[in-house]
Amino acid sequence: MLPTFRWTTFDVTGMLPPLWQQDAIEAAAAAEVRDFARTPVISREAPDVEHVTRGRFHADQVTQRLPWLPQLYRSGFRSLAEEVVGESVAAARDSRYGAVLNVQRGRGMRFECHIDSNPLTGVLFFSDHEAGGGGELIFAHDQAASSMAEIDRSCSMIRSHAGHLIFFDGRRNPHYVRPLAQDEDTRVVAVMNYYLSSFPESTRPAELNRHLYGDR
Repeated sequence: MLPTFRWTTFDVTGMLPPLWQQDAIEAAAAAEVRDFARTPVISREAPDVEHVTRGRFHADQVTQRLPWLPQLYRSGFRSLAEEVVGESVAAARDSRYGAVLNVQRGRGMRFECHIDSNPLTGVLFFSDHEAGGGGELIFAHDQAASSMAEIDRSCSMIRSHAGHLIFFDGRRNPHYVRPLAQDEDTRVVAVMNYYLSSFPESTRPAELNRHLYGDR
């Protein structure tokens, strides 16, 4: 049997407020863009990669600029997540990593090769990118893959379609987001962490919060 990776897609445009796409893309213009050091515990980058350039619109900014997004994260989107897994799903109690925006601009940014620390991830796409446009979310079939090249050898690819919400378990399959093909392009997605009774929020490695927020 060939290796596979599974995800579930919902078209949620009917759940979103007027101007949802425009508002999110405008908000993303204020994202923090910098070289992010490789993430402890979950990084699956090649040994010579010390950082990855990307943008992050943080959870407190999302709450202020797009209040409907964390509301849906905890209500309607969570209900859809329960349909996917067939059991109770919990939103993160710590709002810092509940719902954030990941932002890429042009060809110089991508998202880190990593695995997830949470058992279920939701990704809502705000921008469209056609075949060949870059920005694809790439999942390795080989769970031991540890670089872009190794992930690309055998992988599943998800292109961005605005208004589509996907759910997946990314704890075992390393994944990353490819750079965009054009300098003038922008990719904006919301990333949402969910937890299960069998894999609660308490399982989140403490090293992640120390790395991201300076927690002690």
